[in-house]
Amino acid sequence: MFYKATEENMEMSEKGNNQRSTDPLLPSRVFAQRLQRTFDYVLVANKENDDDDTRSQKRKAFLHALREKQFQVKEIIYDDKTFFGLQAPREIFEDYQYLLKVSDSCNWCGDEKGITQANRIRIVYFIVHNTGIKKDDGGKGKVFCEPTNWKSCRIFFLSEKLEELIEKGVFQTTFCLHEKKDQKILRAKWAQWSAVFKEQPFDDIKSYFGEKVALYYLWLSLYTKTLIPAAVLGAVIFLYALAFFNTSSLIKEVCESNITMCPPCDKRCGVWQLSDTCTYAKVSHLFDNEGTVAFAMFMAIWATLFLELWKRHRARYVSDWKVFDWCEEEEELIMDIVNDPNCEPKMFIHSYWRSTLVLILVTVMLMVILGLTHALVVFRVVAAPWMSDSKWEFLEAHANTVALLMGAVLHYITIQVMTKVNRRVSLKLCELEKLNSLAAKERSFTVKMFTFQFFTLFSSLFYVAFFLGRINGHPRNYSRLAGFRLEECHPSGCLTDLFIQMAVIMLLKQTINNIFEFTVPWVKSFIRRKTAKRLQRQCGRCYRKACRSEQGRVEPCDTCKIRDWLRNYHLDNSDAFSLFNEFLEMVIQFSFTTIFVAAFPLAPLLALINNIWEIRLDAIKMTRLERRLIPRKTNDIGVWMQVLEVIGVLAVMANGLVIGISSDFIPRLVYRYHYGPCASGIPSTDCMEGYINYTLSVAFLLTEKIGENKYNHTFIDPMLRNQVNVSQCSYRDYRNTEDYSLTPKFWLVLAVRFAFVILFEHVVVVCKFIAAWFVPGSPTRVKNKRLDDKLKRLKDELREKKYGKGTAV
Repeated sequence: MFYKATEENMEMSEKGNNQRSTDPLLPSRVFAQRLQRTFDYVLVANKENDDDDTRSQKRKAFLHALREKQFQVKEIIYDDKTFFGLQAPREIFEDYQYLLKVSDSCNWCGDEKGITQANRIRIVYFIVHNTGIKKDDGGKGKVFCEPTNWKSCRIFFLSEKLEELIEKGVFQTTFCLHEKKDQKILRAKWAQWSAVFKEQPFDDIKSYFGEKVALYYLWLSLYTKTLIPAAVLGAVIFLYALAFFNTSSLIKEVCESNITMCPPCDKRCGVWQLSDTCTYAKVSHLFDNEGTVAFAMFMAIWATLFLELWKRHRARYVSDWKVFDWCEEEEELIMDIVNDPNCEPKMFIHSYWRSTLVLILVTVMLMVILGLTHALVVFRVVAAPWMSDSKWEFLEAHANTVALLMGAVLHYITIQVMTKVNRRVSLKLCELEKLNSLAAKERSFTVKMFTFQFFTLFSSLFYVAFFLGRINGHPRNYSRLAGFRLEECHPSGCLTDLFIQMAVIMLLKQTINNIFEFTVPWVKSFIRRKTAKRLQRQCGRCYRKACRSEQGRVEPCDTCKIRDWLRNYHLDNSDAFSLFNEFLEMVIQFSFTTIFVAAFPLAPLLALINNIWEIRLDAIKMTRLERRLIPRKTNDIGVWMQVLEVIGVLAVMANGLVIGISSDFIPRLVYRYHYGPCASGIPSTDCMEGYINYTLSVAFLLTEKIGENKYNHTFIDPMLRNQVNVSQCSYRDYRNTEDYSLTPKFWLVLAVRFAFVILFEHVVVVCKFIAAWFVPGSPTRVKNKRLDDKLKRLKDELREKKYGKGTAV
């Protein structure tokens, strides 16, 4: 990379001391063809002064193993580091191309005609990371036998591969090099804020970072575009509720009420006036109204349409990229042979004992996560009464809301901690399964990691949505946790609690994550550059005789080589988890956007705004702040597609239950058409007048003064209501005043709730099936193009066979 037109990573130096030369300062087009190809991979190790050191010996053995595979190794010592530049031999890529041509699934990708730099990096990465040195195990090996054929037992000698050598300090890190010209093109087209509203250069991304990264951005681009109608409709639903904010009879009934409510806790809490929660009732109306039902149904169908559109969108691009039938497992088998022609197949292994153990460990992990959710519930239950006794008037008046907010923040902190724990556990479980391919390990890890993350994020939300205020009992028989009464819902409904929980987690997660994802790599790169020893320019003739090899090729001096290596070395590290983390973040956001959208209609709008920023931040991070990702070739987003389909089904179920069980939509419907003024034929200005009082039941309190402005309230038997110091209070439930038994109103509302849930889910599922049928997964143009390509390829193969140049199989 010594001349801009040749895509080499070199900076041209000015000539010093007024020296003249007959050689051209810049190489001509013909001479540029003789430029040395960039290094495929770079290893970095700490400088060792003792050659007899164990790490030094292992390093020499590993480099010797690479040289035996005809790799060229260039060693450069700089400061306290030793850099090893690796160049793979041409024969490796020729073997790879031939095996592609004769393979079953990878034989028409186009790579058999030429190898791009991204493909070179991927192949070299696989070979380097699967090259090992013999372990110091006393000459012992590992015996492997096929279960059905004990005579087939073979001994495999254990070896230390690159990953294990890095863990032991033999090497410090590894990376592939950015290509300056292609990197500059991506920066201009993609990785800058002025390109926010421009189409992403997916072909350029594919050529530089590989198909896997390109498909991620292709998926994210379509997801962001399809969020626009969902975000607009969600905003309309919110504005609709805001427009009738001051005219709602339900809000007026709460704000003008003189109803005395029962204490929310036993000792520290007192009675309170329903009108004191006027603001809370107004907020509840914004997210619990008639429009949210239609919006929830729309979002369930939207999720299906998005997935079907993605299938079409993906098919169009992977067909153009010639990877429609690509098989990752088959390519891994090809690279195994290229790496070692005498390699043994990685046998499939299945053990019921091992599968049972993995299942038990997954269950234990989920129980731990649910235990953390239980701890968050205990925190809210304990914190609310404690804050009710505060001397700060605001905290005393809004103890339940503040406890809910604090619980949401604590939940976010738990999510951040458990993310690291979940990753370690998922990796260990995948190691225990002993899968035979990288693709299988990736699928297994993805499913486990997402499952753990889903339970970590959503278990608390499921509690708030479906259990809060429904298992707390009734006066004289309250359910308790750690000696404290469970939380109750506000008379205006429970949906606001779910909205607060979702809003806090979603805003914190998106905002803080984006800040850290961008600033941490930038700070690390900045510190590394500033603290590194300044490179001394020793060569000003990089395009002249001083940097020309004996074969006449332009080859930079060591200083010019190390300059480019250091530029990449000082960038933040990127690994296999870099893209996985981005996918996981977006799929979790997709879950937030669809599963509980009935409680938070603004979720699609927040997701849209976040994604517009996310695309550019990730692009800048990948091209400017991080080392180059190892390109991966694939034809789909993998198991994430099945995860998204499962989320779509959960969205239908969850939204139906939220509307039917959590919201007040059904009780209001029953009241309007069965118990309200309009149903009874009573002339009234509003059919919902008296609804709040309809949802309340009455209990009786014995009040005893125990100090200045302090009273002890005890619920008593309704038969003793006529005693002295006995007062009446209200609580949210459908119960008889005499014996606290459930009233017929409760059973009628419950029956209608279940009927609505069943009807809602069946209607939406039918709509989803119709939408999936209506939108074909692969466009007709793609099918015809693939048919033409296959026909042309077969004709070319037959033509080559007739001329004696066909593939020998």
